[in-house]
Amino acid sequence: MTTDPNDEWKRWHERRTETVSAPYGPLALSGTHWIEDQPQGRLRDIPGTWAADGDAVVLTATEADGLALDGRPFAGEVRLGADAEPAARVTLGARRLVVLVREGVWGVRDYDPDATTRRAFRGIDATPYDPRWSVPGRFTPYDTARTVRVDNADGVRRGLGLAGELAFSLAGQERTLQVARQADGRLWAVFADAGSGERSFRFRFLYPAAPDAEGRTTVDFNRSQLPPCAFADHFLCPFPPPGNTLDIAIDAGERNLL
Repeated sequence: MTTDPNDEWKRWHERRTETVSAPYGPLALSGTHWIEDQPQGRLRDIPGTWAADGDAVVLTATEADGLALDGRPFAGEVRLGADAEPAARVTLGARRLVVLVREGVWGVRDYDPDATTRRAFRGIDATPYDPRWSVPGRFTPYDTARTVRVDNADGVRRGLGLAGELAFSLAGQERTLQVARQADGRLWAVFADAGSGERSFRFRFLYPAAPDAEGRTTVDFNRSQLPPCAFADHFLCPFPPPGNTLDIAIDAGERNLL
């Protein structure tokens, strides 16, 4: 029994739409608050007092704040580590208050199922499957992992870890992307192309499957994804590293929001 790539792509697109529009998907993110920016520990529209303390965040709250911890009403003081986003130990009604840390800086993300962005969502503009955009690739790891400083969507430069180079042939030319490697073995490329900002969002993500023992994988631009910051302004998406802007327009995959 063979699998039709077009049908597989349709199912992928449907799952993506369901994922981003879920109650705590990227469309629900209504704010990212950095604790160091609020020396009094009061975050906008979030009750309680939040303070960074070494390897944790200390939350102090009263019953009147209306917060819950692990599903139970909370009053007192608790040390919190980083959450597995979008899960959260602290909630405010239906809202999840996710504790995060980026390069040693602690923050809190506010996921609200009633966020304006989620209610306004009409779908993802994506180009139907085209086999020309799915090509063999070969991953070559670096001798040692590298970190490059790149701009992020919030205007701050942060480190982006890179594991190696992904080579492939597209439109008759050999091309490469610098890629990171996920915990599950998949690769992750942050890339732009000649159509970015006009024919598609200004940059996109691609997650090729884990390479085999010889580094072989598939580079399928039909599954190019919009980054989280395309759905909500409060994500810290990294921009493409040097060399990851392709000189052709990738007219495939997710292009923009409808």
